[in-house]
Amino acid sequence: MKRIIPIIILAVIPGIWCRAQQAVTLKQCYEMAANANALAGEQKTYADISRLKDANLVKGWLPTVDANANFIYNSDVVDFAAATSALPAMASVFHPMPQDQYKLTLDINQVIYDGGAIKSARQMEQAELKVNEKQTETDLYKLKAQINAYYFNILLLNRQKELLSNYLDLLNKQISTVESGVKNGVLQRTDTDVLKSEKIKLEQQLAENELRRKALFKILSGMTGSEISESTTLVLPAPMEQFTPELSRPELQLFDLRRDQLSAGLKMVESKRMPKAFGFATLGYGNPPGQNFFNDAFDTYYIIGAGIKWNIFDWNKSRNEKQAISLQQQIIENRKTDLSDNLKRQLESKLSEINSLKELVNTDSELIEMRKRITLSAEAQYENGTITATAYLNELNAEKSAVINSELHKISLVLAGIEYQNIGGKEIE
Repeated sequence: MKRIIPIIILAVIPGIWCRAQQAVTLKQCYEMAANANALAGEQKTYADISRLKDANLVKGWLPTVDANANFIYNSDVVDFAAATSALPAMASVFHPMPQDQYKLTLDINQVIYDGGAIKSARQMEQAELKVNEKQTETDLYKLKAQINAYYFNILLLNRQKELLSNYLDLLNKQISTVESGVKNGVLQRTDTDVLKSEKIKLEQQLAENELRRKALFKILSGMTGSEISESTTLVLPAPMEQFTPELSRPELQLFDLRRDQLSAGLKMVESKRMPKAFGFATLGYGNPPGQNFFNDAFDTYYIIGAGIKWNIFDWNKSRNEKQAISLQQQIIENRKTDLSDNLKRQLESKLSEINSLKELVNTDSELIEMRKRITLSAEAQYENGTITATAYLNELNAEKSAVINSELHKISLVLAGIEYQNIGGKEIE
């Protein structure tokens, strides 16, 4: 019994999980599409690249160690014997300076003060990381418009399928009634043909609807990287109630980050003109050792020292670089302003569309009620033989169109609200 219970649990859990997965929201589709996209891993990759670059920049404070070896042959050297020829006693003391030199050295250099160059470079790297991450976010944000198109088209097709199926059931009942009337000699067979031809049209519309639904579900599954079957319920988001014109699009934030990146570049340019202090040491083995040219033998030696380097005049290179950066900042600001104005115009246009759809939705219910009354009246007239089956179908189709259009307006209103949020860069619930 103890072994059976776990088996039962394992058998039941997948069923529960599948039922839990039968409803999918638009926000979940956004998230799944972002995770499934090829760009999803870029942000982590950029972070890894930045971490490696920053680690190398920090190592700029560590001493550098270089090994060197060289051989030098001098055609002319100081002749001490000739220089001291006037003093015969001294001439025998000095040995001739060697013409060949051999050196094997270990050179060590240590930055003491770099004028803020390393700090500026690290800030520049951090600014570049933020730009790259935001660029990836901007590219992924474009997926929302594609998801909206497929998601809401499926919602429309689902509702259309439901309504067409209802009208098909109603038509089948009418066909049964007419066939009974034909058998009893009350109605003509042509009435049956008229109704059956309309039934064929409805069946064709349902078949076309099914093919389109399958194609859209397949595309949506591919974009989200998840299996979204035709039995999955796509949840219709709640209609938006409030619409604010504030903008928080990632493209606008990207412009701000690019401007920050250029500001970091200005600091790097300034650091180039700052004085640099450094220390150095050389451990060597050679002949002659160091500067001791009187020692004609291999020996060890060392050199230590410190220095300052300051580029006091660079022919206005730094000034030109600053001007170039300033012009780039101006271009970025102009593009940001242009994008903001364009997005605001889109928001105004979308808000006008929303208000128009609201008016349609408000009048649709009244129109449907009127069309239903007309259809009932036409049905009664048809049963009494005062109008033809074609006339009755015309009224029934008018009612069907009014109902389908009403659903189209409702779903389009929700879509327009979602698009308004996406234009402004706001997250949906």
